[in-house]
Amino acid sequence: MKKAVFLDRDGVIAQDRGYSHKSGDLRLVKNCIRGLKLLKNYKLFIVTNQSGIGRGYFKFEDFLNYNNKIVEKLKKNYIKIEKTYVCPHKPEDNCRCRKPKKKFLMDAKKEFGIKLEKSFVIGDRKKDIEMGKKAKCRTVLVKSSETEEISKINADFVANDLLAAAKWILKNDKK
Repeated sequence: MKKAVFLDRDGVIAQDRGYSHKSGDLRLVKNCIRGLKLLKNYKLFIVTNQSGIGRGYFKFEDFLNYNNKIVEKLKKNYIKIEKTYVCPHKPEDNCRCRKPKKKFLMDAKKEFGIKLEKSFVIGDRKKDIEMGKKAKCRTVLVKSSETEEISKINADFVANDLLAAAKWILKNDKK
């Protein structure tokens, strides 16, 4: 069984610009590349809620173009994203895939042979951390402009950026 790191996209990898979908607006978060390079021995996945699709703010094709640009930028830096899991639904749709539900982590477990209790979730919101906890992953909250009150989020670690998160994971990984 393999270990993985499940990453929220907006606010953790790419700057969150509110319903991010325009390729020309893409900016990676500071220290993103450095942090992800440290995690080279893990399977890396993006897990993202994109309610802007369900709300009609942008099309699924726009999401794909933006997300593919992120994956390509990372690939040019020798960072492989195994798969992106996306929920295109609005919160009120009460779908099975929207974070904090753990559906996508369970899908990755089945599809890629991931051992969830040996894996990590990195996110910038409470719902990311809740998803990780539900799936028995260890969790890292990365502070961003979208992070709610930190004292109300039960993450295993709080990091200033993805580099600090990666260093904590390497130090605390139970092999």
